[in-house]
Amino acid sequence: MSKETVSPLLQQASGRFDLYEIAQSFPPTADTMLLDTYVSDKPEASIRVFRIYRDVPAHYHNQCDEVLYVLSGEGTFWIDDPEEEAPFAPGQVIIFPRRAVHSVPRIIKGPVVFFSIDTPRRAPDDVVFVNPDEGTPSTFIARL
Repeated sequence: MSKETVSPLLQQASGRFDLYEIAQSFPPTADTMLLDTYVSDKPEASIRVFRIYRDVPAHYHNQCDEVLYVLSGEGTFWIDDPEEEAPFAPGQVIIFPRRAVHSVPRIIKGPVVFFSIDTPRRAPDDVVFVNPDEGTPSTFIARL
C-alpha cells in the first residue's frame, strides 16, 4: 500500500497502531453510511477501522468474511434473520461470514466504531444491498 492511500495518521506508524486515536480522528458526520481507514490492505486480508454514521440496511459481501471488534458505541445487528436482532457493545466481537446477509438496524449510542479484519481483502465496492434502492457502494462507505 503506497503512502498516498494511507491516512497521514497511519503514515507515521510503523507496525503499531493506536486504534482509539484512529477512532477519534473520524469526523462527527459523513455523507456515506460509513467512513473507514485501512491499517493494512493486502490481497490476503485488509485491516480497517470504521465508523458507522447511520443505520445500515441488509447487505452482504461476496469477497470476504468480516471479523469486527466493537471499539465504541452500542447498537443492534442481525445475521441472516432479522428476527434474531441482538445488541452489541464495546469489547464484543461480531463475525459476518462471506455472503451472509447482515444489518446494523439501530444505533443506540454513538459513535459506533469497529476494528475490522477482512479475509481475504474487502474491496471498497464489495457490498450488495438486498434492496438496491437502499444503497450503493458509493453511498455505503468512503475512506477517511
